[in-house]
Amino acid sequence: MDFQEIIKSQFVWGLALGLLVAIFILKNAIGAKMSLKREIKRIEAEKREMQSHLNTQMKITATGSESLSKEIETLKEQNENLRVNLAALQNKPDKSEQRQFRMQEIAVSSMREQAPGFAGAWEKAIRQAESDMASAESGFSKLMRKVVPGLAYSGGKVAETEVVDESAPESR
Repeated sequence: MDFQEIIKSQFVWGLALGLLVAIFILKNAIGAKMSLKREIKRIEAEKREMQSHLNTQMKITATGSESLSKEIETLKEQNENLRVNLAALQNKPDKSEQRQFRMQEIAVSSMREQAPGFAGAWEKAIRQAESDMASAESGFSKLMRKVVPGLAYSGGKVAETEVVDESAPESR
């Protein structure tokens, strides 16, 4: 058999076509394998970067959380100390006597305006002064009393008692 006869045989054509297809598939497989290796390396590098970022973020969060918890603890201690100091200051005889004097002063000024029946009005004025003092010891009134001592007790309640006095003659 010579070369021309070999080329004309169907077996050779089938073999050549099969080898061509095998080479094409092998080339594509090698190319896919190379691209997958590059993709795996890229993903592993991204994974390492993400883990590093996550570790950094967790350290920052832990540090911030720790500092916040320490700050909260110190603020709780300061709050407790201030509460104890406030209770101690309110229980001092001088402060309680001043408080009682202020309540009575407010009650007397209220009585001067209302005075039809002294005993009932006096008790009502004392209760009102006590509630005024309780509200004045917390919040904005307390601040005003510290800044301008005479304004906090007399300024806020005079307006309310004047309104009560205006309505009182109409009801008589």
